[in-house]
Amino acid sequence: MNAFEEDGFLDVPRRPGKPRTHGLTHVLDKGLNLREIEGLFDTAGAYVDIVKFGWGTSYVTNNLEKKIALYRSFGTPVVCGGTLFEAVYGQGKLDQFKRWLAHYRFSHVEISDGTVDMPRERKLELITDFARDFTVLSEVGSKDADVVYAPYQWVEWIEQELAAGAWKVITEGREGGTAGIYRPTGEMRTGLVDEIVHTIDFHELIFEAPTKASQAWFVKAFGPEVNLGNIPPEEVIALETLRLGLRGDTLREILLAPQTT
Repeated sequence: MNAFEEDGFLDVPRRPGKPRTHGLTHVLDKGLNLREIEGLFDTAGAYVDIVKFGWGTSYVTNNLEKKIALYRSFGTPVVCGGTLFEAVYGQGKLDQFKRWLAHYRFSHVEISDGTVDMPRERKLELITDFARDFTVLSEVGSKDADVVYAPYQWVEWIEQELAAGAWKVITEGREGGTAGIYRPTGEMRTGLVDEIVHTIDFHELIFEAPTKASQAWFVKAFGPEVNLGNIPPEEVIALETLRLGLRGDTLREILLAPQTT
């Protein structure tokens, strides 16, 4: 229980406890050490739902087993970045990758094709295959800022990947919010997002939102229970205040809205 729940003097949105299926905060670990992980969970652990070891960092991290065990002790699953999966796919090392995941006791896996060319049917087959043993997060969208897909393609691909067995589908945004659902300038492709959620339940998606501006946009558009990804560890508390309307960016839309109706 946090201070807000104990004091109870503000009417803030009620957030379900972990493990959650909605309102997920998907945190990016680019190389945190054990003490930094302990500090993160000491301050913000109630709000960290899943941690991604960015791109291929897990493959070169010392004490990886200890890190995974520490996250597990806090009731938080970890997943490798999709770029590692693409490297595995590109070298034809899928069986070795599965053994590596099992050895380190990963429960989740990310399957993406944002950099490496992968036939669509093959990606769907791999999602179904990995979903037999792991919780799959798939990712749609290119990491190349110059590649732009039509909204109907996003919708079609997301629907296919959910049907193939993905738990959630991540909409590409990269670490800096400069590709996929964002323009190279960092501006949100709002029309694209609107087209996607017109057909797809937004609870089935994780929107990569590494910046405050993008986080605030999503919370204002969809409310506290939107799933947001690639959140820097130091921004977890700040994001939770956006979700609860305790920051100027969302105060009127979230916290004061009941008083104006």
